[in-house]
Amino acid sequence: MTEQHTLRAKPTGNWLHKFYLIVDSCEWLERFLPLGLKLVQLRIKDLPAEALRAEIAKAKALCAAHDCQLIINDHWQLALELGCDFIHLGQEDLVDADLAHIRRAGLKLGISTHDGKELAYALSLQPDYVALGPVYATQLKKMPWAPQGLEKLARWRQRVGDTPLVAIGGMSVERAAGAYTAGANSIAVVTDVLWHPQPEQRLQEWLAVSAQ
Repeated sequence: MTEQHTLRAKPTGNWLHKFYLIVDSCEWLERFLPLGLKLVQLRIKDLPAEALRAEIAKAKALCAAHDCQLIINDHWQLALELGCDFIHLGQEDLVDADLAHIRRAGLKLGISTHDGKELAYALSLQPDYVALGPVYATQLKKMPWAPQGLEKLARWRQRVGDTPLVAIGGMSVERAAGAYTAGANSIAVVTDVLWHPQPEQRLQEWLAVSAQ
């Protein structure tokens, strides 16, 4: 086994909450963290380097003040530089990421997966969670994969063993019970909160459902 694939110890602690919000700016964090949000991903795709650095640093400070686990999407180098402890990588991000460096630094890692081949590769990297999506059709972006459905979510629950499984894509409060029953440890949400006419109210509905 090469150094690149050396297994690492899984982190301890109750970091994986059943509700997992994905946001694209600290403005959302300032609105949501006081309501009790405990797991959030900062996903920013297009921002100049210095502005991105400032946004990640601010998110880190905000989440620390509210005891919320922050996950940085894609920008693992900045996450390391700024002292963040958790990153999320999509399949395309894995190609360019220095996984050996990430591992040596002790960063926790979540990975997006969409089919069996991607899942097998992700599991070989011993991630702290794998995300399966889209479970349902999503409005956020065009996806080359058809909706996976709850049946596939349940099958993957069996395949991943002890690795936490996150359901993402088209999730809503009304669909939450089905995903949890199928075996999702956590549900990742974007549009059902951020595009809702009353985002704070919708967030509180999610927090209530995930606490059951």
